[in-house]
Amino acid sequence: MSKVLIIGPSWVGDMVMSQSLFKRLKQQEPHTEIDVLAPGWCKPLLERMPEVRHAIEMPVGHGNFGLKTRYQLGRKLAKGGYERAYVIPRSAKSALVPLFAGIPKRIGWKGESRYGLLNDIRPNRKAFQYMVERLVALAHPKKEMVDSSSLGGIDTLPRPSLVIDRKAQQSAIEKFSLATDKPILGLCPGAEFGPSKQWPVEHYAQVAQYAVNNGYQVWLFGSGKDTPTCEAIKQLVVEQQENLKVLAGQTSLIEAIDLLGACRTVVSNDSGLMHVAAAVGCYVIGVYGSTSPNYTPPLTDKVSIVGTDIECRPCFQRQCPLGHMRCLTELKPQRVMHLL
Repeated sequence: MSKVLIIGPSWVGDMVMSQSLFKRLKQQEPHTEIDVLAPGWCKPLLERMPEVRHAIEMPVGHGNFGLKTRYQLGRKLAKGGYERAYVIPRSAKSALVPLFAGIPKRIGWKGESRYGLLNDIRPNRKAFQYMVERLVALAHPKKEMVDSSSLGGIDTLPRPSLVIDRKAQQSAIEKFSLATDKPILGLCPGAEFGPSKQWPVEHYAQVAQYAVNNGYQVWLFGSGKDTPTCEAIKQLVVEQQENLKVLAGQTSLIEAIDLLGACRTVVSNDSGLMHVAAAVGCYVIGVYGSTSPNYTPPLTDKVSIVGTDIECRPCFQRQCPLGHMRCLTELKPQRVMHLL
């Protein structure tokens, strides 16, 4: 039985997609024990992944170096007997803890000056089209991982699947006074990445109005930062507003996971919650602006992707470099309504 330490990413969507790596490791060695070092907010998410034994909190905030703290943590983890470490982030500092822990094999993609920190550096990251391919490729020997074809295609890879706690789900439904007598449409109108991923409030409102007029109730998800956006959507819905519930800023991440699991359909920007919705089995309608489903698609068969074909897309910028946001404004709500 081998023990593995994963240095996890700091974003919800990336952590969800990382479960594909955990699953592949378990496929290769079913008795492997997988521990994941990640920000504290990730713990509830990781607890919904059966492949993970322990979630270990990274005591250093995102963007902070914290050399002494990383050293102390590494020395503490040295007692864990880990044989391998997989370092998902590409920063140099993310590779320090496995080094300080004395883990013999330290695997990751070429990034910031990591020679000496990692001893199995993969140089050909861009030969793999999808992010999930780049994650799963780390589980295989370097010499076998030439490009995407080495993995057999994205459809052959294990997909994220978060466990829904039905008792906790019912508790959340009661806590927020939610009704479940109608089919539920989840809307996820936020995006941490920036405004170039965010479909206009007016478009979301038209979808919400169409949904409630056609027998749905609508739950709006997001972080506290997304509350004004969700409230603006609700205010633009003029009929049956009582069938809309703003949950943004109200739920914990784990409550959001369980409540998304109660939704029939979820309309979402390219965001972490889009990947959560896919991993809990929803039918996902992914709205893409500046980014591309050819890199980070929802990993599910129950999916429809909507986007525009304008010449400047995808640019992968946080802000529209041309200032017009046409990739989002020209993506009309009828495109989504027809899919509900």
